[in-house]
Amino acid sequence: MQQWEYMTAPLIVHATKQILDNFGEEGWELVQVIPGPDGNGLVAYLKRPKG
Repeated sequence: MQQWEYMTAPLIVHATKQILDNFGEEGWELVQVIPGPDGNGLVAYLKRPKG
């Protein structure tokens, strides 16, 4: 069975694409983006195969 590792990361709105592209190059897949806990900014939830 596939195992996953997960990560959360804050996203800077003016650099979102660059940030996500960098994570993608490291094997991370974007799962979801939600508002940050303070209501400002965004938080990305990512996953990649464990191993």
